[in-house]
Amino acid sequence: MDRYLVGFNINDIPYEHYDVIIIGSGIAGVYTALQTDKNVKVAVITKETLDISNSVLAQGGIAVSLDKDDSPECHFKDTIYAGAGLCNEETVWALVSEAAENIDILCRYGVNFDRAENNKLALSREGAHSKNRIVHTGDATGKEVCDTLIHALLKHENVKIYERTFAIDIIAENRKCIGLLTFMEDLNGFKLFLSESVVCASGGYGQLYYNTTNPPVATGDGIALAYRAGLRLMDLEFIQFHPTVLCHPENRSFLISEAVRGEGAVLLNAKGERFMPSYHPMAELAPRDVVSRAIFQEIQKTRSSHVFLDISHKDREYVENRFPTIYRTCMQYGIDITKDKIPVAPAAHYSMGGIMTDAYGRTGIDGFYACGEAACNGIHGANRLASNSLLEGLVFGRRIAIEVSNRVLNGTKHKTVAPELLNVEKVSSEPLENVNVLKLKLRKLMTEKVGIVRDEENLQEAMKRVLEMKQEISGKAYTTIEQWEFVNMLTLAELVIKSALMRKESRGAHYRSDYPQTDDINFKVNTII
Repeated sequence: MDRYLVGFNINDIPYEHYDVIIIGSGIAGVYTALQTDKNVKVAVITKETLDISNSVLAQGGIAVSLDKDDSPECHFKDTIYAGAGLCNEETVWALVSEAAENIDILCRYGVNFDRAENNKLALSREGAHSKNRIVHTGDATGKEVCDTLIHALLKHENVKIYERTFAIDIIAENRKCIGLLTFMEDLNGFKLFLSESVVCASGGYGQLYYNTTNPPVATGDGIALAYRAGLRLMDLEFIQFHPTVLCHPENRSFLISEAVRGEGAVLLNAKGERFMPSYHPMAELAPRDVVSRAIFQEIQKTRSSHVFLDISHKDREYVENRFPTIYRTCMQYGIDITKDKIPVAPAAHYSMGGIMTDAYGRTGIDGFYACGEAACNGIHGANRLASNSLLEGLVFGRRIAIEVSNRVLNGTKHKTVAPELLNVEKVSSEPLENVNVLKLKLRKLMTEKVGIVRDEENLQEAMKRVLEMKQEISGKAYTTIEQWEFVNMLTLAELVIKSALMRKESRGAHYRSDYPQTDDINFKVNTII
């Protein structure tokens, strides 16, 4: 594996100094920037525009124990249960015990959460939660939170935002962070951001799969650059497939929130039969991996492309007001959810694995941090509990913000100096072509061979074909963002398959039909370096 994705001479690249560089403009990146001390000079770089991220698409809400019958201890137990034995108890406790404080901060920023009649935050329930504890804004919570936080961020004079800026590689020396090499589309050239503190909040790798709820930007770039820098990755085999994604010829990526099931919707197979009670005692509110596999099996049994989600028995006005985005979107495709059943099927949704961190987002490189979906601190274990993802970005984004602020303000402030002799040569006369065709080929391969149900034969075949693709592009020149994305995707595909082959058991979101039992004696966390 090459240490750097591109060839460059560091002396030929324009640069700027910042106290902190943040990669990503989802909830984790933006909230980290907002919570950083205003005396700290921050740069936020984002591959697309500021408002494009996976966080924006989050519908359900944010988990927090606020009800008198609920508690952080109860939230902790539900998270541990969903994680199927692989959760890190220290980080889970940090998540649940600091949740209310961060929700209060969001309210002070002006996030307009739905309210109950007593003006307290309205609480709903989602899969594997034992209590009502999901705060929400209709069915567009992610957009409301992100829009509000971005609006606040634009007022912070200590923060500069760089859009259409692609993070290529971390620059480090002696395991200490020096800065970040980027490509700026608007300048059509490289730029070096020098800093002793870089925060990776670049999101996950849902685009490895053909059917995904993730936006096109979710190609795992931050995780891949961390791997090239020699950092440990963890839990990559655990890809969460959301059970209920719209299955329509014109749209196979629109999420039908778990909150719909939380409000009483039931799942029906192609024959119109309700099936979830026969798979799990919690029926439609079982953990996501259970529901996804159940739908997968029902689709196979009935030789259909989908099952149905039915909430038509609920009051029309209530459904329209509670799920306005889902209602409007489905109506565009001729589906009136107040009287019609919604065709749904599972799709890749969330990456539990990522850059291995501690409870404060620290990694194996001094000054390089990670949070949000790009990170893996053990909270989600083998299966993320619904609505813990936005919460994770908040809790650990704030922890990192406090850490880097103290690092800058209490340390010896000096300008980071780039290594003068860093000259990476990449000689190739042959450009990488047909990259979009290759991306599509990879995504279909991962869906077919490394999906909801896996086995040795399919995983080995997937590995063989990924290695063939690597050989096919070896030695060619990568000079565009699309090409760099593909190399990152190919790197992660190999590592996901490797991790899936290593785990010879079924646990959480990782299901092996050739090893269907959970091995509670020999199981461990998979890390790759």
